[in-house]
Amino acid sequence: MKHLAAISPPSPIASETPPTKPPHTNLQATLRNALQNRALRSSRRRLTVLPPTSIDFSSNDFLSLSTSPLYRTRFLNHLNSAPPRHPFASGGSRLLDGNSPYAESLESQIATFHHAPSGLLFNSGFDANIGVLACLPQPGDVIVHDELVHASAREGMRLSRAGRCLPFAHSDPKSLERVLRHDLSERERGARNVFIVVESLYSMDGDIAPLRAFVDVVDRVLPHGNAYFIVDEAHATGVLGPRGAGVVQELGLEERMFVRVHTFGKALASHGAIVLCCPDTREYLINYARSLIYTTALGFPFLASIKTAYELLSEGETEPAQHTLHRLTRYLSKRLDKLTSSVDPAIFSVDHFPGSPIFALRSPIPRRLAEACQREGIVVRAIMAPTVPVGKERVRVCLHAGNTVEEIDLLVGVIWKRVGGGARL
Repeated sequence: MKHLAAISPPSPIASETPPTKPPHTNLQATLRNALQNRALRSSRRRLTVLPPTSIDFSSNDFLSLSTSPLYRTRFLNHLNSAPPRHPFASGGSRLLDGNSPYAESLESQIATFHHAPSGLLFNSGFDANIGVLACLPQPGDVIVHDELVHASAREGMRLSRAGRCLPFAHSDPKSLERVLRHDLSERERGARNVFIVVESLYSMDGDIAPLRAFVDVVDRVLPHGNAYFIVDEAHATGVLGPRGAGVVQELGLEERMFVRVHTFGKALASHGAIVLCCPDTREYLINYARSLIYTTALGFPFLASIKTAYELLSEGETEPAQHTLHRLTRYLSKRLDKLTSSVDPAIFSVDHFPGSPIFALRSPIPRRLAEACQREGIVVRAIMAPTVPVGKERVRVCLHAGNTVEEIDLLVGVIWKRVGGGARL
């Protein structure tokens, strides 16, 4: 029998050193470097607190409901009408302990207002879009989407099981038709579900989607009934359509939309969102939408605030604010038209869609233009890449029913001083 030493591996040479590991990079240093790089590119985001005297031309509170005495009084009445010891917290997800007759009644009330067969509440528009797009498309299905859809829709598409996600040019029916005809295979056009994902009112450009033209395109190219529209009405809710019901109802296209998403955190001064859909789709989302299943449900105060907003919409109480908003929109549009007629379009131009409360002020100096307004107590925001594409930077202006003609004149005057040389309009 051989001695063990004879079959042992040779001992390492004394001078041999073990391989060195690359030096560990401290995570905090990595994070700081990333933030510094953003700061160098002037793209670092920061939280800010606005002075109470600021003039709001920035928020999505289009109807100024958040400061409405009527809204506040009715909301507080709902809170005070709760029975003693009624829980204000939901206590869990809807599937565990967070459901209630109040929540289900509210879903039915909202669905009725929007001429929908049923609805399902989500904690936010972001959660709703992720939940819908991550779980409804089946393996091998196709999503065709407007190139400017919201980041929440993009995140949902990223998580989906769809075989392909194809963009088409913003609000362009001809581009949609080209994608459907030339980028989809014959099998996809005839045997797969095709989801068309759009918004009704876009938050950055302020334009209204040509929904009827999109429907016409789909009817021509996909006549087999396998196309499903998913439309996000977040910025149109409360602002456009009969009593603020949205663009889809304004056009009478409710039955053509497979899913509609209405959010409550903008014109309705509340929080959360609802997915309007058929009962089968609602049940499927309850079973498969992870952004619904694994989160604590909206508590009673949030549900009461949503109920308050929809009562005001249903009773026509918000119509005066809606009319005021559109009157102010027309006034600002005329003032800006006069300004742009006197300014080189390379220096300043305006993108605006009639009826929309959102204006995109295009300038090569959006930050300086926004800062000039802010120095006068006017809150507007410079919107930079990557929120908008490179070369599409702008100052975003949102009008509200609570704004005044005098505030609009002040805004236009500050803009004129910055881009027009100081002459009086």
